[in-house]
Amino acid sequence: MIHGSPTLSPTRTTADRVADVVRHAVRTGAVGPAHPVAGFVDVEGVRDSVAALREAFAPAPRVLHTFAAKAASLIPVLRLLAEQGMGCEVASPGELRLALDAGFAPGDIVLDSPAKTRAELAEALALGVAVNADNLDELCRIDELRGPGSASVVGLRVNPQVGSGSIGAMSTATATSKFGVTLRDPGNRERVVRAFAERPWLTRLHAHVGSQGCPLELIAAGIAETYALAEEINAALGERRITSLDIGGGLPVNFADDETTPTYAEYVAALQAAVPGILDGRYALVTEFGRSLLAKNGFIAALVEYTKDAGGRRIAITHAGAQVATRTVFMPEAWPLRVAAFDADGRPKDGPLLAQDVAGPCCFAGDVVAWARELPELAEGDVVVLRDTGAYYFSTPWAYNSLPYPGVHGFTVEDGGEVRLATVRPAQTLDEIAATSGLAYAGALGGLLEPAL
Repeated sequence: MIHGSPTLSPTRTTADRVADVVRHAVRTGAVGPAHPVAGFVDVEGVRDSVAALREAFAPAPRVLHTFAAKAASLIPVLRLLAEQGMGCEVASPGELRLALDAGFAPGDIVLDSPAKTRAELAEALALGVAVNADNLDELCRIDELRGPGSASVVGLRVNPQVGSGSIGAMSTATATSKFGVTLRDPGNRERVVRAFAERPWLTRLHAHVGSQGCPLELIAAGIAETYALAEEINAALGERRITSLDIGGGLPVNFADDETTPTYAEYVAALQAAVPGILDGRYALVTEFGRSLLAKNGFIAALVEYTKDAGGRRIAITHAGAQVATRTVFMPEAWPLRVAAFDADGRPKDGPLLAQDVAGPCCFAGDVVAWARELPELAEGDVVVLRDTGAYYFSTPWAYNSLPYPGVHGFTVEDGGEVRLATVRPAQTLDEIAATSGLAYAGALGGLLEPAL
């Protein structure tokens, strides 16, 4: 359902646009007692991020930009990206289904995952979806499953082992990462060359160094290692067996303010410094960006239900906690979020700042999204906004305490502040929660205690 005028303009500041949307959401009930938490996606911002990505890679004659579906696994968001000419990177049967339903052509979908089953591989190969094998054993499975007429581009993921960024859990090119074939372990480089020699249909190399916390120089170093390996393999085979490189994604996001930094242009400059020929068309390129396209183009708004004091500290109990901000709650130093305060009418709050904990609804003590944050004093009925949460937050909520998935809305804002909202995902109902919790089989376990007939 769409509300408002069709005239669009992106000229208002990001803070202005967020304030406009919050005010509209409160007035229309998209956020309020009936919907105490909701996610919002900036449609114009997504479009502009895709345009910036394309512009940065414009010198490359052959490049497929895919969106990492895990960053925002919502079909309307994926459809929007497909309409902007993106492909899609998926890592599970569910994500593949979402990508197909969103309208991506199979040839524009790339299947990654370290644990693909035979059934997953068979489906992808039958559809013509590109596949990046994670290891040499997976290549043996593909040997068995790949039909001679398969249109799938098949690649091999390698781990260049160039090291870790500042967040170990987000670094995938460490010495012991679970992803890819390690290139510095004894004998592995030779095994990789042999794998390509034995398979004429194996034509792509894939590497992904990591994402948040990984500096551009580290990402570029991993891609440089992969490029060098492609050159080595082609030289060893005496032909251009490898024709494309999947260089992953991983552009970090600035969570400190509204500035987009680093930019895609800076990322490409780092790549060109490390691999001068990366954009010359010698190899077709595939990218897999996710967080950098969506994070700054979304936010969460949540009602303040209660405030209290404990040990001299003010605590605001809100409806946005670990169920929508899981990474921030469990790793607050690595994933800090900006919090903005709005009054019960959806207007930005001002006044003296007070150190306050902004806590969530989950029933464990650590469910806090911001500790001792300096904000105007919050009160019951106010709204808090968690900025830069367009990727990985509200799109894939955690079902802790059987809390319902929040509703998600897309928005655009006119120059004058008029807002249009479109439903992306309605809030989950209690009936839906019961159904996913086995309601149809309520008596199944008791039946096992009855004597067998």
